[in-house]
Amino acid sequence: MKKLYLYIRLSDADDDLKFKTESESIANQRTLLYRFIRARREFDGYEVVEFIDDGYSGTNGNRPSFERMIESLKNGEANVVICKDFSRFFRDYVEIGDYLERIFPFLGVRFIAVNDSFDSTRQADIDSLDTSFKTLIYDLYSRE
Repeated sequence: MKKLYLYIRLSDADDDLKFKTESESIANQRTLLYRFIRARREFDGYEVVEFIDDGYSGTNGNRPSFERMIESLKNGEANVVICKDFSRFFRDYVEIGDYLERIFPFLGVRFIAVNDSFDSTRQADIDSLDTSFKTLIYDLYSRE
């Protein structure tokens, strides 16, 4: 069975997280991603695996679920990663560029950022100034 991975992240957990199991933003991201998958027949029959880092910064890769997901991708266990937008995946301009242009293509992984209308199967998305600007803005925003 084919697998696809959902990556969901929030840097600051909700203040009242002690009263619930996850942040509202995490739940909202999940809902958005499942709607996206259900709307595309190409993902029918895929096993969906969630990787969630609630309360972790996207400025570096030191995130438990992120690290497990990348290791699993290196082992060839899935070939699609879907997240809400670039900022949920990584907020470092250089790092996300490495994943989009080198690491994921080498591993044969398709990457989709739903709200950024990015799909790595479209070469124009990878080479786009729009993609470069978005990832740079996410990086700069995290530095403020």
